[in-house]
Amino acid sequence: MRLDKWLKVSRLIKRRTVANEACDNERISANGRVVKASYDVKEGDTLEIRFGARTVQVEVLSTTELKGKENAALMYRELS
Repeated sequence: MRLDKWLKVSRLIKRRTVANEACDNERISANGRVVKASYDVKEGDTLEIRFGARTVQVEVLSTTELKGKENAALMYRELS
């Protein structure tokens, strides 16, 4: 699944266009390197998302499109 779509489905970022902008501004890295919105997210990847002064680090647990907001939290595990 594309990174921008995964970020939206997992509800870490509200809209796909915002996820695209975050990637374009180099605010998202996967496994220690900056990636584009077209990056293919795989289970086990470690993503680092920078929201201004705050940084969120998550591990990808699932790349399937689960429906509903209650299932969105099952797609990742927050690291630190």
